[in-house]
Amino acid sequence: MSLLSMYIRHSFKKGDDKRDAGLSTPDDILRKDDILYGEDRKWQVMDIYYPKNRKQEKLPVIVSVHGGGWVYGDKQRYQYYCMDLAQRGFAVVNFTYRLAPNFKYPAQLEDVNLVFDWIMKHGNEYDLDTDNIFAVGDSAGGHLLSLYCCFLNDPDVAKEYDFKAPEGLKIKAVGLNCGVYEISFDEKGLTKTLMKDLLKGKGTEKELKQISPLYHVCEGFPATFLMTATGDFLLEQAMPMYEALKGKGVEAEYHCYGDEVNKLPHVFHCNIRTEDARICNDDECAFFRNRIS
Repeated sequence: MSLLSMYIRHSFKKGDDKRDAGLSTPDDILRKDDILYGEDRKWQVMDIYYPKNRKQEKLPVIVSVHGGGWVYGDKQRYQYYCMDLAQRGFAVVNFTYRLAPNFKYPAQLEDVNLVFDWIMKHGNEYDLDTDNIFAVGDSAGGHLLSLYCCFLNDPDVAKEYDFKAPEGLKIKAVGLNCGVYEISFDEKGLTKTLMKDLLKGKGTEKELKQISPLYHVCEGFPATFLMTATGDFLLEQAMPMYEALKGKGVEAEYHCYGDEVNKLPHVFHCNIRTEDARICNDDECAFFRNRIS
């Protein structure tokens, strides 16, 4: 493991602990925890959160793909954000996936696929409306989710992997939050260093192009709520992705939250105590709600 990955695990945990200190499961949320979606009882587990006072038997679903630079994070770190989304009338799936460098790509994308496959097979048992599936991804999770959407809709992308998309799956819309969508061969700094931990070839030109969603956007990509912030260190990644989506005729909205005075940071929306997070999460869930059939 690189020193950078070790630093991310330490510093991100410290920040998340501070952000979530004192939070607990809201009284209006029902949770089902530690559901096995694969074979690995440590890594392939998930929670599902429901609003207690739901009005229908089956609920539209939001699947959350957590961030953490591909080397950090789990469902524990995202539980409060995901329960906050559930309070807006959705069943929310919050899962842990295999992390680099212990597990090289495409283990992470395979786990995303396994979660959606589990939902399609077990939706009836867990009151999930599989006709109305949505998803959000933050930072590295935004990267994985956008790449997964390319996998689902582009046969040339799908043939690069030895796993298959779940039968009948259609993601109606996604929220891409402060994500990374292009990883350049010439790039220096944090992302390129992390590629050495994530990728088997440590970041060859072929590998970086294969895992850059910007190069694989296609017409079947789901409707997209693309979000960044004025203080997001990945701010410059958002507009090229938005333009790529629009260029393929994909229904997309671009949102940049904050201003020169209120420079909102990377993944600010996960800090559910703030008014800025409330506004952003309301906007994103409204985008989904308007697409429920």
